[in-house]
Amino acid sequence: QVHLVESGGGLVQAGGSLRLSCLLSGRVFRDYGMAWFRQAIGKEREFVSGINRSGRGADYSISVKGRFTISRDDAMMSVFLQMNALKPDDTAVYYCAARLGPEDAVVLQPDLYAHWGHGTQVTVSS
Repeated sequence: QVHLVESGGGLVQAGGSLRLSCLLSGRVFRDYGMAWFRQAIGKEREFVSGINRSGRGADYSISVKGRFTISRDDAMMSVFLQMNALKPDDTAVYYCAARLGPEDAVVLQPDLYAHWGHGTQVTVSS
């Protein structure tokens, strides 16, 4: 059984920064592609950023490109999301997700991720 636990959310002013962390347990971390999704009130869950198993490839939504950076550390069994220049529109619950697959590629579709954390709240004030 794969378990994911997010941390690092909080309340910040616009222009501030946060670093989210997600710890995977129960399986070998390097076998999983990882991603961050977010869901704001009244909106659908959306892809934020993903990183492949090897850590050599990453992808970002247009809205966060240039501001957010995803990374992974296999020894720590964790994936991170550094969020800079935060905007009020970034306010959402951020979810960590993991998928087991043979390809070393970033996957953007939430339905293709089988394992999810419970989320961490990020609130950005004006």
